[in-house]
Amino acid sequence: MDWITIISTTVKAAVGVETVLYAIGAIGLNVHFGYTGLLNFGQAAFMGVAGYGLAVTVTVMGLPFWVGIFVGLVAAVILAILLGIPTLKLRADYLAIVTIAAAEIVRLIFRSVQFKSVFGGSDGQRGFSDGFYALNPYPEGEYGFNLGPVPLLFGHRTMWVLTVGWVLIALFSFVVYLLMKSPWGRVLKAIREDEDAVRSLGKSVFSYKMQALVLGGVIGCFGGFIYGLGYASVQPDVFGTETTFYMYTMLILGGAARVLGPVIGSMIFWVLLVLFYNVMTEAVGAGLITFLDTNQVGAMRWILVGLGLILLLIFRPQGILGDKREIAIDARR
Repeated sequence: MDWITIISTTVKAAVGVETVLYAIGAIGLNVHFGYTGLLNFGQAAFMGVAGYGLAVTVTVMGLPFWVGIFVGLVAAVILAILLGIPTLKLRADYLAIVTIAAAEIVRLIFRSVQFKSVFGGSDGQRGFSDGFYALNPYPEGEYGFNLGPVPLLFGHRTMWVLTVGWVLIALFSFVVYLLMKSPWGRVLKAIREDEDAVRSLGKSVFSYKMQALVLGGVIGCFGGFIYGLGYASVQPDVFGTETTFYMYTMLILGGAARVLGPVIGSMIFWVLLVLFYNVMTEAVGAGLITFLDTNQVGAMRWILVGLGLILLLIFRPQGILGDKREIAIDARR
């Protein structure tokens, strides 16, 4: 087996663009689910409206890159308010139903032939990242280091995306840490445990939930920006329901209601996927695995990762960094 290539691609996956964008989305989801107990199954919609807000502003309206970022942020705030007003006074399962439906509605609008001139239909939009890469401080070339004989190198464009992405992860993690140590954060945790008790103390549960929904949505929408800028395109099917489920998987894997839980979970998730794929592909090519062919390796890696997650939920349901008390779903309203 080519172990140098396997190790190189696996380590690069731990800090790659996919890890960054999902980690940012999962940090926002952690504010919703981990700290406040909001069952938001539409986090991908926040990423989608942000990515498309940037893309449409630049490509269709011809406005500058920074205006597109602002439009994407405003779109995420508006989406959170529209989702929260009719549902946050009801039980958590209503929010889950509304958010998963809203995410599909948003995706189908972006995919619609009727709005193809604006959103690009199933092909999506591209050609809006020039303003971002114009700020790139890295000259053309490869950047990274060698881990012994293992090269860990990225192109200058990817390195710029990763630099911005990991700075955002550090910033959002620090902000969440400070907020959850504040009186405001303690109210959110109390709402997660028993919102009736919080209401009896004179706190506006609806207001705090709305603030948490907006905050988590705004943080998560930066994952949509990173996706659009990292791949220089946005496509509607990328922001499907499975994207939110992946983020939930990463959050639970790393540990809900832990500042670094989403980040660790995202890194482990992508490392496992890439490692299983590379090892099995090499093994099939070398004839060490005869019951699979190379076309089946992609599906098998998901089976193995899923099996590992099932075992994790059985033997350590709180995740790598978590606490069992933080995932007491039956205590939530």
